[in-house]
Amino acid sequence: MLPLPRLHAIKWLTLLAAMAAFCTPLAYAASQPDADQKGPVFLNEPINRIDFSNSTGAEIECKASGNPMPEIIWIRSDGTAVGDVPGLRQISSDGKLVFPPFRAEDYRQEVHAQVYACLARNQFGTIISRDVHVRAVVAQYYDTDVNKAYVIRGNAAVLKCEIPSFVADFVSVVSWHTDQNEDFLPGTEYDGKYLVLPSGELHIREVGPEDGYKSYQCRTKHRLTGETRLSATKGRLVITEPVASVAPKVDTRDEFTFARTRLHTDKALICPAQSYPVPAFRWYKFIEGTTRKQAVILNERVKQVSGTLIIKDAVVEDSGKYLCVVNNSVGGESVETVLTVTAPLSAKIDPPTQTVDFGRPAVFTCQYSGNPIKTISWIKDGKSIGHSDQVLRIESVKKEDKGMYQCFVRNDQESAEASAELKLGGRFDPPVIRQAFQEETMEPGPSVFLKCVAGGNPTPEISWELDGKKIANIDRYQVGQYVTVNGDVVSYLNITSVHANDGGLYKCIAKSKVGVAEHSAKLNVYGLPYIRQMEKKAIVAGETLIVTCPVAGYPIDSIVWERDNRALPINRKQKVFPNGTLIIENVERNSDQATYTCVAKNVEGYSARGSLEVQVMVLPQITPFSYDDIINTGDAIDLLCQIQKGDRPIKINWSFERAAGDARYDSLQPIMRTNRISIKSSVLSIPRATPAHTGTYTCMASNAAGSTIYSTNITVNVPPRWILEPTDKAFAQGSDAKVECKADGFPKPQVTWKKAVGDSPGEYKDLKKNDNIRVEEGTLHIDNIQKTNEGYYLCEAINGIGSGLSAVIMISVQAPPEFTEKLRNQTARRGEPAVLQCEAKGEKPIGILWNMNNVRLDPKNDNRYTIREEILSTGVMSSLSIKRTERSDSALFTCLATNAFGSDDASINMIIQEVPEMPYALKVLDKSGRSVQLSWAQPYDGNSPLIRYIIEFKRSRASWDEVDRVMVPGHTTEAQVQKLSPATTYNIRIVAENAIGTSQSSEAVTIITAEEAPSGKPQNIKVEPVNQTTLRVTWKPPARSEWNGEILGYYVGYKLSNTNSSYVFETVNFLTEEGKEHSLELNNLRVYTQYSVVIQAFNKIGAGPLSDEEKQFTAEGTPSQPPSDTACTTLTSQTIRVSWVSPPLESANGVIKTYKVVYAPSDEWYDDTKRHYKKTASSDTVLHGLKKFTNYTMQVLATTAGGDGVRSAPIHCQTEPDVPEAPTDVKALVKGQAAILVSWRPPAQPNGIIQQYTVYSKVEGAEGEPKSQKIPHYQMSYEATELEKNKPYEFWVTASTNIGEGQPSKSIVAMPSDQVPAKIASFDDTFTATFKEDAKMPCLAVGAPQPEITWKIKGVEFTGNDRMRVLPDGSLLIKSVNRQDAGEYSCHAENSIAKDSITHKLIVLAPPQSPQVSLSATTTDSLTVKLKPHEGDTAPLHGYTLHYKPEFGEWETAEVSVDAQKYTIENLLCGSRYQVYATGFNNIGAGEASDILNTRTKGYKPKLPEKQRFIEVSSNSVSLHFKAWKDGGCPMSHFVVENKKRDQTEWNQISNNVKPDNNYVVLDLEPATWYNLRITAHNSAGFTVAEYDFATLTVTGGTIAPSRELPELTAEDTIRIILSNLNLIVPVVAALLVIIIAIIVICILRSKGNHHKDDVVYNQTMGPGATLDKRRPDLRDELGYIAPPNRKLPPVPGSNYNTCDRIKRARGIRSNHSTWDPRRTNLYEELKTPPVPLHGNHYGPEDVQCHYRHPGMEDEICPYATFHLLGFREEMDPTKAMNFQTFPHQNGHAPGPGHAGTMGPPGHPGHVHSRSGSQSMPRANRYARKNSQGGQSSIYTPAPEYDDPANCAEEDQYRRYTRVNSQGGSLYSGPGPEYDDPANCAPEEDQYGSQYGGPYGTPYDHYGSRGSMGRRSVGSARNPGNGSPEPPPPPPRNHDMSNSSFNDSKESNEISEAECDRDHGPRGNYGAVKRSPLQKDQRTTEEMRKLIESRRPLNEAGPKQLQQQSGAGFTAYDTMAV
Repeated sequence: MLPLPRLHAIKWLTLLAAMAAFCTPLAYAASQPDADQKGPVFLNEPINRIDFSNSTGAEIECKASGNPMPEIIWIRSDGTAVGDVPGLRQISSDGKLVFPPFRAEDYRQEVHAQVYACLARNQFGTIISRDVHVRAVVAQYYDTDVNKAYVIRGNAAVLKCEIPSFVADFVSVVSWHTDQNEDFLPGTEYDGKYLVLPSGELHIREVGPEDGYKSYQCRTKHRLTGETRLSATKGRLVITEPVASVAPKVDTRDEFTFARTRLHTDKALICPAQSYPVPAFRWYKFIEGTTRKQAVILNERVKQVSGTLIIKDAVVEDSGKYLCVVNNSVGGESVETVLTVTAPLSAKIDPPTQTVDFGRPAVFTCQYSGNPIKTISWIKDGKSIGHSDQVLRIESVKKEDKGMYQCFVRNDQESAEASAELKLGGRFDPPVIRQAFQEETMEPGPSVFLKCVAGGNPTPEISWELDGKKIANIDRYQVGQYVTVNGDVVSYLNITSVHANDGGLYKCIAKSKVGVAEHSAKLNVYGLPYIRQMEKKAIVAGETLIVTCPVAGYPIDSIVWERDNRALPINRKQKVFPNGTLIIENVERNSDQATYTCVAKNVEGYSARGSLEVQVMVLPQITPFSYDDIINTGDAIDLLCQIQKGDRPIKINWSFERAAGDARYDSLQPIMRTNRISIKSSVLSIPRATPAHTGTYTCMASNAAGSTIYSTNITVNVPPRWILEPTDKAFAQGSDAKVECKADGFPKPQVTWKKAVGDSPGEYKDLKKNDNIRVEEGTLHIDNIQKTNEGYYLCEAINGIGSGLSAVIMISVQAPPEFTEKLRNQTARRGEPAVLQCEAKGEKPIGILWNMNNVRLDPKNDNRYTIREEILSTGVMSSLSIKRTERSDSALFTCLATNAFGSDDASINMIIQEVPEMPYALKVLDKSGRSVQLSWAQPYDGNSPLIRYIIEFKRSRASWDEVDRVMVPGHTTEAQVQKLSPATTYNIRIVAENAIGTSQSSEAVTIITAEEAPSGKPQNIKVEPVNQTTLRVTWKPPARSEWNGEILGYYVGYKLSNTNSSYVFETVNFLTEEGKEHSLELNNLRVYTQYSVVIQAFNKIGAGPLSDEEKQFTAEGTPSQPPSDTACTTLTSQTIRVSWVSPPLESANGVIKTYKVVYAPSDEWYDDTKRHYKKTASSDTVLHGLKKFTNYTMQVLATTAGGDGVRSAPIHCQTEPDVPEAPTDVKALVKGQAAILVSWRPPAQPNGIIQQYTVYSKVEGAEGEPKSQKIPHYQMSYEATELEKNKPYEFWVTASTNIGEGQPSKSIVAMPSDQVPAKIASFDDTFTATFKEDAKMPCLAVGAPQPEITWKIKGVEFTGNDRMRVLPDGSLLIKSVNRQDAGEYSCHAENSIAKDSITHKLIVLAPPQSPQVSLSATTTDSLTVKLKPHEGDTAPLHGYTLHYKPEFGEWETAEVSVDAQKYTIENLLCGSRYQVYATGFNNIGAGEASDILNTRTKGYKPKLPEKQRFIEVSSNSVSLHFKAWKDGGCPMSHFVVENKKRDQTEWNQISNNVKPDNNYVVLDLEPATWYNLRITAHNSAGFTVAEYDFATLTVTGGTIAPSRELPELTAEDTIRIILSNLNLIVPVVAALLVIIIAIIVICILRSKGNHHKDDVVYNQTMGPGATLDKRRPDLRDELGYIAPPNRKLPPVPGSNYNTCDRIKRARGIRSNHSTWDPRRTNLYEELKTPPVPLHGNHYGPEDVQCHYRHPGMEDEICPYATFHLLGFREEMDPTKAMNFQTFPHQNGHAPGPGHAGTMGPPGHPGHVHSRSGSQSMPRANRYARKNSQGGQSSIYTPAPEYDDPANCAEEDQYRRYTRVNSQGGSLYSGPGPEYDDPANCAPEEDQYGSQYGGPYGTPYDHYGSRGSMGRRSVGSARNPGNGSPEPPPPPPRNHDMSNSSFNDSKESNEISEAECDRDHGPRGNYGAVKRSPLQKDQRTTEEMRKLIESRRPLNEAGPKQLQQQSGAGFTAYDTMAV
């Protein structure tokens, strides 16, 4: 009866259980699994191997499906997860494993050579992919090699391509090549001599001597990079000639080899044996599992080439061991090869998904394929389960068994996997303890209620234990349980009236088939210790014993275990715990089987004991056994099962499990018996083995401890035997044939079919696989069988047991007649016999009939026909013979065959053929120089297609036996004959040809080809350097046959090599002399630069092909830059290291061969004789043998083949100090009876800074150390005192530096004495004093009495003065030394005893005096001068500085060594004036300058030619022969050509850059028209202008009459005419005067009202800030001619607007940054310039600059400037030219004091028109300089020492040209032109303006106001008060009183305007013809002539005289009338 509280508790629990029952279905429904949920499955599994290049990288994709979507993780082979490695390995968000491209040095083996796997997991399981072998290949250089191969002649050779192992997996052989251009590729042709084997070797069969002469290379390809390369070495065959028989030999390394190939690839097995005679090779294959072998059957798939076995399209069955047997008459050898054909591994698990209930079995089968299979393994959820069988069986599925299972199959190369999922069926939950009792301590007496509540599905059962013993319902213990409504189990244990002995560990255990759950807790009952009885414990040896002492009572103080009264533990295996648990590990019978006692004690000392008997049992152990021999049917078998150890009694049982195999053996009962031969052994005997005995035999041994088993497998082999043996068969043709052949045996036999070769059995070959023949499970199927399938067939069954089975059958095919060819064409030549044949196959007898065009053919009707029949083995052959064919025999012949099974027919289309007819209608469609297009009509083809036409052609003079032919396809009737020669007559005909023959020739046609451009290239082209900037090109003409006409000349093109620039071409005329070599020099090239030269010939048609490029370097120059970063480092006291960096490559101008280091002591640097040189090829060197403690100066220069380059800036280093040398001299002077004065001279080489001197002294001859005394370095004497009288003393001196003490001086002996003679302690010496500094010479004397000291200077007694005096110590002091002080100085000391003297020499260092410079020689580009030092110059001279400058250039300098007596200044301008002077220098400085040497280089301006030699006139052109010009000694640069009609004023420029060596043709002239021609010839000395007039010829080539000329009138004739017509002249003159006065009055009145109306255009164009009036359409014409943007114009004398003037105005008027752009639409818009600052404040003749205040007025005449006028024809005499000079402003409008301009400020009434002539520009590239503001300007200033205005050359350079500086400010005069006569110092006039007069002198008249347009003289009449009236201009030069025509020439030293256009600097304004500033200066022509003549004597006046007069000297002109 339960207590009341317990009953209430049970009621409440029941109620709670009922309530929970209602909730359970809802919870169950909610927790039902989703049917769609599944574990992961791979969708895209990575492949086994990933090889990639480091330059490409790789991505490995892994995708899996599942629900939920699985997570992708990459792991290593050891299962650890893979992370990112920056830059090397990344895992992308979509699960890809990414390997980016990486550098070679970043390769990491753990990343790039690793085995990875992809893991996919979700909550239902985990799967792992196959192994992924990742291998990154770093691109690295490799070479392949082909080595020599040694072979006996006649044998086969194999050449191997040796590939380095580190790339062998990626590189394969793609081809082989020989040095005789033979290429061998892998192929399927096995009959040739050369064969490339599948593995890449080159197989050469039957090697002969010719093979030894070839070399072989292999070409390989890298499969990752795609790179192909040839082997680095070439292999050869070393062929041995046999001298005797040689047995086959095989290298021991080749006797046994392993080979591997992939499925369906080709493989070659090599048998590398050689012998003589050549051996025979036979291949065998071992039957698997046996030692038997059979010959390899050769067929279409298996070939043997010499000794090499080639297996194509390998299958797994080809795997096995092969034997090559080699034999000849001498001996034999063999080679074994094991071949493994690998097939890709694959796996599949069946079933892929299964759902199994708890406790039910589950089976997974791994189905796999591939070869070889090395291991099988299973894993579950990514973890190995240690199973390696094909079948995985789970006997009883538990909850932990659900998940993903995978089967892995592996070999050494790859792996494969398959996955399957195991799901649990139904709803299963393992037991769970939901509620349980707790530990409890209580007093004895009351009842105890222990309760456990457990749940689970299925419903668990609950049991109770106390200290490990199950509790049953006995006595006071009651156990009960019930199930609640919600399925939980409630169990309780009720203990009535609990005792102390009831205490212990209580446990409730809930158990179901799904699992177990348990709960335990202690019940403590107060009482004495008590131990319950323990049962005997049996345990198996080797296991671990765990036992807990069942103690009751409470409290218990200790529990211990004892054995044999010894407390445990007593060894390492035993462990005792405080709770009473005893553990004994690895139990053994001998040591651990015993009785153990448990002792429990409480605190009071009460104890209880209990004993436990432990029994150790031993399991039986079976000795392993097996049966390894091959077992065939009928063999006897004995299996012995022997027990090694185990407790007796032992029971031994045998069991047998039959192997799954052929079901036919299932009915057989295997006969076997067992025999127990002893207690421990049993034998299983099989008297006769049968297939039923194949299976697993298991021996089981059992005893009380348990049982063990051991199994072994036995396989019984059964030879094949027929199940269904095939027999002969006959089939109807076209039916499907089927022949069965079946056999059984073990292993199962392989059934194969073969067909006999030929018609009889004996030799068989494999059946070819095709669409209609196949073998399925031993049955031969032939679909749609035909006669060709008829024959003998062999069925063979082999399994390796016995000889196998075979059966030969005959398959017959019954067929109707059949013709192989149903229709064919047959041809025959007309008139010849023919035979037509029909062969019918089929069952005989067969009858055959003939039809002709469907009409029965009867030979009886036409005796030309005969029919014969022949019986064949396969059928009947019928022949129809035609004796002589005719054209009518072209017909369709049909033969009809019939037999018992059917009929068939065949047709023969008979074609009678003959030669074609000849072509006709041959005509010419088109022709050119080298080809002709022909057409013709097609003739009859003779029943045979025309194969071709043959076009025959020949030169007209040749015979038809010497023809050339062109073949044309027969289907065309047009053709082109090519390869003809231009301008040649040809005969052409045509012939047709078919297979029968050729036709007759057609009629011939005659053609003449046209001329063409040359087709040949110039020959023998040579390009050789002449110098550093010139190449000489020589060549010969093309072959004569390639001229294609007469060659006129050559185009020689050149350009910089290796550039994309175009060629620059020069033209060279053709030399008519046969075989003469042409040549051309290319000048002005870059130094040491490679140029490419091409040449092409041209004729009147055009230019020929370019020659091949000839490349050549110009000669090497010298480096233009010095080595950089020069540095020196002192190493020792005599060595210095010098280092530098090579000059920039672009400045080397050649190949730097060596470097020179120039060095010398710094104080000797300027003496070239003291300099040392060291050459080296490296960039540093060490200088040895230097002076100690000396400052050295060094320079470095680079040297090329062209010479030495520029020296670097000097660097300086000082050698280290060292110990000094000995003092040079020593004196010991007696100073008294106890004192001696010792003096000395310093060492000659101090080798450092002297720190001190040491004076040593001792008594002469005395032993011991001498006395020493340290003396300061500045003291050169020492007084030794306290000496003994009359005793000799020895003295010597040493000097010391900071390095140490130097060598001792010589010893000197002196003796103290009372007698002290006069002596001088100082020494003779040389003193060097610097100019203007003080000098002191010592004279230290001793003596008693005191000596008298006197000095002599150069032998003369010295008396003191202010500059020289004697000091108290006897020294002589000279202040401010000058050159005259140099010389000898002697000092004399004298007393009564003796006298003494010394002599000093004084050298005065002063700058050199002015050297002497004289001219030695001149050439066109150099000056040679002599240099001599000043005669009175005594100071040492280090060198000269030579200064020189051209007349209009800057000063340049050159350093000249002191030893050079002559120096040549090179690269000067030809025919130019130069100034030269020199200065000397030494280490004091530069000296005085020499006198200036004025000289010039040789050469003159161009000389005029004769008109007849120069000009050649035709009707439409004029030819100019420029070779007629003489260059004056300076090479001509170019010509400017201009022309105009005689009646026009504007000159037309034809060309401004005509080369001097060419002829030039002026085209597009009108016939019968007079023209003027102006030629400007340029060279470096200047230019010459010549004018010619000529008349073109008429259209017919005639000349026209000369122009009408007026008679020449003298002055008297003119006066007579005037006097005779006074009555007409006086009224006209009077009327003109009235008109002039009226005009003047009107102008004055208008000027008062508006000062500017007349100058609209001037103001708009030239005023400050003004713009051009665009509304005036005529303004552009007024501005003059404007060149297009791409033209560079030379100066055009007399033109209205020339280029230089455009530049001058555009740049002079605008700021210095403005440039003139001819492409602008408004050329003169906004021509602004800021006001020009004023400069200068006096009018001296040396300052005759023209200063302007406002822009636009630059052309105004400068005051005090001298100009030239040249007037009438008689003034052409150079002696009659006239100068005029402008004057200062007289009208008071000068801008201010010192202003020398003529223009007033804007708005001033006085307005002046500027009229400037044409100008030319100085050479800006020589004279342009940068001003201080950085702008580009040309500022010319004279040298400071030439201020004397008397120097006419310098004065002239101040006067000639003006330049504007960068601010638009002051204008400085530039240098003037050259003077032909050095004595004539007068400045030359403007280049064109005053030379030509007339229209040339006033080109800008139309720039005036509108009122002045087209007028000659307006200034003086319009503005008389202006202060600048203008005189009338001189008349035109070509228009005198007699109207005679003249041609003018003009020479100038100034450059052309073409050069001006290339100048980027601002241009100055040059002098031009101006109006006279004073009105009174207007003179008539006669007055002007008189003025000129009156001033002729002034031509001899000096410059100063000329400057003070109104005119200046004259300039000579070379003017010529032609």
